[in-house]
Amino acid sequence: MAALLAKATVLTRDKDEVYVAATPLIATKGPAKLLMSTAYSLNLWDLQHFVVIIKPNSQPPQNSQATVFDFQPKDPENIYTALAVLSGRAVPGAVLVRKLSKLPRSKCWFVGSSKLDAVDVATRFNSIWRTDLRVGHHDCRDYANELVELLVGEKQVLERLRKDRGGRG
Repeated sequence: MAALLAKATVLTRDKDEVYVAATPLIATKGPAKLLMSTAYSLNLWDLQHFVVIIKPNSQPPQNSQATVFDFQPKDPENIYTALAVLSGRAVPGAVLVRKLSKLPRSKCWFVGSSKLDAVDVATRFNSIWRTDLRVGHHDCRDYANELVELLVGEKQVLERLRKDRGGRG
């Protein structure tokens, strides 16, 4: 997959910065949402959602917005989606892309620089990413690990980040 995507991209003059960030898992309202928020606050690594952020190294720097690349359930607040996820069944997923005016101040780690046009590589990656989501088998962790490997060459970046933090976010 990496060779297929890398061939079609353009080298950039300046390297784009690549980050991984942890966010709270989205859950249905009520006790589930409270539990996910608490898990995030307590830095429980296994109960966090991971996204990849690309900050282009463009000139002038104040005009560059970061782009977030994300893989999550298509309807994360639906109770049936939550039950399917908890039972280990696959659910429809969605690859999301959005802009950020600035990087998160916490739980956001620089993981490397891309020699390629990182946004273009990530966009192409998204176009071939399977969107059936199954927690523990094909989820946000797999998405983040594979996209970071493609962008900066590091395999299993989330495992390294976890070890660097003693298992905490």
